Amino acid sequence: MKTAIVIPARYASSRFPGKPLHPVLGVSMLERVWRIATSARNAADLLIATEDQRIVDFAQGFGGRAVLTSEACANGTERTAEALKTAGIGAEIIINLQGDALLTPPWVLDAMIDEMRGDPGADIVTPAVRLEGRELDDFLELKKSAPASGTSVVFDNRRHALYFSKRVIPFMRQTGHAAIHRHIGLYAFRADSLDRYVRLPQTPLEKAEGLEQLRALEHGMTIKVAIVDYRGRSHGSIDSPEDVAFVETIIAREGELVGLKS
Repeated sequence: MKTAIVIPARYASSRFPGKPLHPVLGVSMLERVWRIATSARNAADLLIATEDQRIVDFAQGFGGRAVLTSEACANGTERTAEALKTAGIGAEIIINLQGDALLTPPWVLDAMIDEMRGDPGADIVTPAVRLEGRELDDFLELKKSAPASGTSVVFDNRRHALYFSKRVIPFMRQTGHAAIHRHIGLYAFRADSLDRYVRLPQTPLEKAEGLEQLRALEHGMTIKVAIVDYRGRSHGSIDSPEDVAFVETIIAREGELVGLKS
């Protein structure tokens, strides 16, 4: 099953204009994500989707392939779908890898591809991490000061998602009966599922939680949850300029995910 990875990289971010081009320890955010994507085992095509010619030109400078998409795209998923058509790429599996997800281990992308190939009933695959010990304590503590940070997911015995929430779910009336899983905001789509998703209207729960994946669930699409192990690596992305120093500290402490030269 041919797989394509598309990296939506929007220049005109209201919180961080030009974010994809910003250097992190001497290497741009965009190139970092590109190099992670090239390290995935089974991706035949790799494409950057942007609304700004400056990103197209910059990507070409490090050997990346980029196409222009409409400024009207509402989110990275819509930009991904448009970019594939513009570039004339036909793939059975499409991964939407956000351009600020520079701490994503490449083996997480591999796990998403494997799950999609192994479950023909899944429209979408998305990863999650089981939280235990200190990671769980840190997540619960973060929720006290920043309730909208982080998303949790619950799923059935086939690991088909039941619900995603900015609340911590499930509520633990008694401990030891279930686990808390933190959702990682990456998505693998089947080609027909991606086409269907971008045509669907927004839904009440999607608007209430601010989570685009709820649109798929509310319209009856199946989302398979891939449980992944970060192998001691830290999860994170960059949303604002203030996040850059924090991510640089993580990379300096844990080392590079893939070979990079500044």
